[in-house]
Amino acid sequence: MIRPESYSRPAGLPNRRSLRLKGYDYSRPGAYFVTIVTQNRACLFGEVVDGAMRLNEIGKIVRQCWLDIPAHFAHTELDEFVVMPNHVHGIIVIIDGRGTACRAPTEQFGRPVTGSIPTVIRSFKSAVTTHITQQRGTPGAPVWQRNYYEHIIRNEGELHGIREYITNNPLQWAMDREHPDNIRAHGRAPLQKKDDSWRT
Repeated sequence: MIRPESYSRPAGLPNRRSLRLKGYDYSRPGAYFVTIVTQNRACLFGEVVDGAMRLNEIGKIVRQCWLDIPAHFAHTELDEFVVMPNHVHGIIVIIDGRGTACRAPTEQFGRPVTGSIPTVIRSFKSAVTTHITQQRGTPGAPVWQRNYYEHIIRNEGELHGIREYITNNPLQWAMDREHPDNIRAHGRAPLQKKDDSWRT
């Protein structure tokens, strides 16, 4: 796994069945690639025009909630991310001032661990849902799929590839598995089999 002391953040960024890796401590320092998809893959956050993502008002809420993560979790830093019409890709880095592994226990279903990746994502999803349902006047309406995809970034090569994948995601929207046209043509791909073309 990429270690915090060797991590270099890009310039310009502000400081039922679990899909989690069994037995892995998701509060350990390191970098994590996450993808979070809307309920029924609904395109809620805007549209891609000429290879660029144009956020609507709801999409701007999602972007701001993502940028606010370090304000709520001081041990996190944000790396590359993008809000797409119906999903979010991002890299979250768990840091430790000493550059050593935290001693938090591994999160288990129904037993959240403060500061773990699942806790961070739950908080983000909850904040987005609260803001969006208030704005739309639809209390209790789901915004997100129940689960999400995550990948532990293990080395600099993966980090570079994932950054590039995220940056280019709007340019590749027409071929994205989450694009509504592709879902209609090929059926819905399971979240855990999300496109991994960034792998080295």
